[in-house]
Amino acid sequence: MFSVIFVCLGNICRSPMAEAVFKQLIEERGVAQSFKVNSRATSDCEEDNPVYPPAQRTLREHGYNFTHRARQLTLADVKNADYVLVMDGMNYEDVLRMTGSGYADKVLRLGDYLPEKQDIDDPWYTRDFERTYREVYAACNAFLDWITGEHGNAFQYDKLN
Repeated sequence: MFSVIFVCLGNICRSPMAEAVFKQLIEERGVAQSFKVNSRATSDCEEDNPVYPPAQRTLREHGYNFTHRARQLTLADVKNADYVLVMDGMNYEDVLRMTGSGYADKVLRLGDYLPEKQDIDDPWYTRDFERTYREVYAACNAFLDWITGEHGNAFQYDKLN
């Protein structure tokens, strides 16, 4: 089983969008049994808050029925994860700082799976939740393509059930 955690600043916009999208993608591809998927924040500023309403609305418009409460990333989360996918360079630096850089090999930028290798901009500031959704969707698809290609044999059991 692969543990994947999506991380952004407050865990109310980008990372919950990525969690919802990735969970649906792994269901659609029939490999959900091989994953544990969560999302977290680098900050505690939104602790226990729901998904930000415009982000929630964007998810609903794309057919997701997703509920979530913001939680801050812990060292234990990182230790137990296989992949910690951050949304931007600041999140990357924050996670490395929080973990003492001891887990840098599993901390990756989600946007690096896009052809143009980019940060996933925070819609809290850009106000463009639809663009963020499109970037998250494309990057999650690309990451799932990569991981199923990289670890193809690990998913054969799911295909049999």
